Amino acid sequence: MQHSTGRILTFEILRFNPQNPQSKPKVVCYQLEETPGMSIFIALNEIREKQEPSLQFDFVCRAGICGSCAMVINGKPMLACRTQTKTFEHPKITLMPMPVFELIGDLSVNTGKAMREMAEKVETWVHDKRQDWVDITRLEEKMEPELADQIYELDRCIECGICLAACGTKRMREDFLGAVGFMKVARFLADPRDHREEDDFYDLLGNDKGVFGCMSLMGCEDFCPKELPHQQQIAYIRRKILFATG
Repeated sequence: MQHSTGRILTFEILRFNPQNPQSKPKVVCYQLEETPGMSIFIALNEIREKQEPSLQFDFVCRAGICGSCAMVINGKPMLACRTQTKTFEHPKITLMPMPVFELIGDLSVNTGKAMREMAEKVETWVHDKRQDWVDITRLEEKMEPELADQIYELDRCIECGICLAACGTKRMREDFLGAVGFMKVARFLADPRDHREEDDFYDLLGNDKGVFGCMSLMGCEDFCPKELPHQQQIAYIRRKILFATG
């Protein structure tokens, strides 16, 4: 259907509030006119402002940095703020919340809770075994620019959860650490300021809950909005753990 100035888009959105015992999952359709440069995020804001004030979805930065607006768009986990409606040939767009995460309501899921649990498992902070306290007067250690760039590349993860939503193993195993956790491990293994070694991560990674549970379906790498080398790092960690344990 064509409009005088743009297409009429139909958004099929899952509506469900798990906090309300009377709420039942249902798909509700909303229509609006497409405008130049319209993203899924912009469309959702317009729907909430003009049609459905109770619609729940998450956003913070609107620039593909915070990862808050991740959702399943036409069957694929993507960032709503970085996905333009013009990329879809058909004017009907389906929006669902990401799987594997606790549902807050509608398109909003609790990625923060999952990422905190991951951070506690991996202990995502520098472990300095030389001292059990922080000397704030000590100068920062020098680092070669190439190594700093390597660590920065591994640290670009925005913890959006898309890699977990796209992961076949995570869908089957709730206790699977997932690509976001593996990327954190790789980041600290590469950092000379962290004194942990490969065998320190063995109990966390050396089984089906860790890197050996990965089925290499490539979902994490195919859908990562930052195009991080997930499979490369998973293979790297596998080798490091095998060599470390003999």
